[in-house]
Amino acid sequence: MYVSHHHEHHSAKRMGWLRAAVLGANDGIISTACLIIAVAASNATAPEILIAGIAALVAGAMSMAAGEYVSVSSQLDIEKADLARERYELENNRAAELNELTSIYIKRGLDQLLAQKVAEQLMQHDALGAHLRDEIGITELTTARPLQAAFSSATSFAVGAALPLLVTAFTPPTEQFILFIGGTALLSLALLGGLAAKVGGASIKKGLLRVTFLGTLAMLISAEVGHLFGTIV
Repeated sequence: MYVSHHHEHHSAKRMGWLRAAVLGANDGIISTACLIIAVAASNATAPEILIAGIAALVAGAMSMAAGEYVSVSSQLDIEKADLARERYELENNRAAELNELTSIYIKRGLDQLLAQKVAEQLMQHDALGAHLRDEIGITELTTARPLQAAFSSATSFAVGAALPLLVTAFTPPTEQFILFIGGTALLSLALLGGLAAKVGGASIKKGLLRVTFLGTLAMLISAEVGHLFGTIV
């Protein structure tokens, strides 16, 4: 009996939680820092700036959790419908399902006889799993998990938002306050972008440039909005 001792570690295994975590943390840093910068640019007082930051953290975390839960739940509903449809087809028209699976393998490069043999063996082993994987594209790695996505997004958003909020709490609103908040937020974004790229097996340089450019643009626009609509003291 052949036993393989070769183990490979693929980045796709981290896809589900990594996407939600990075999205949440990025959103937490950028949106909270942008709001703090906009409020600070409007000549608001230190307590007002801090309250705005806390509100951004709480509201953003709840919004991320609700949004992710609803979105991923919709995906899960679709997967369940596909699951029920495939189960029905296998119970009522197994021959057609075998031909369908055979056709898929032929299109992937197998000859007729080999494709049919592979399809027959896979259907004997796990017919439903074979059709979900090869016909629809549903696998263990891509299966929707609403609660996991919601919790990951909310937690990562709160962690990301806490960074500019802590800086705000311990930094007096001087003339350099906006630059300090912006600088620390961009540093946090750069570290997060690099870390996410490394964990995901992507280019660290691209991850850094992408997130810092977009973060800088967002904060510059926020500062301008604060100046335009701010109070005169």
